[in-house]
Amino acid sequence: MSAQTSTSAPKTGAQAVIANAVDPARRPDVLFRVRREEGQQISAWWMVGAFVLVSGAVITLLSFVPGGA
Repeated sequence: MSAQTSTSAPKTGAQAVIANAVDPARRPDVLFRVRREEGQQISAWWMVGAFVLVSGAVITLLSFVPGGA
């Protein structure tokens, strides 16, 4: 039997990692990552709006804390 037998298993560890790789956008520990097609990216204005909304909510909630200005 020769040293070079034909098998379906990868010959090196790096090839095994690539062969068993999981799409990072589909990992169960990644909650909100979504892979979109080119041209389907979310608008930056959604992030600006979310920042303004969250900042306003924090300021409003902090206004209820006694001892403020």
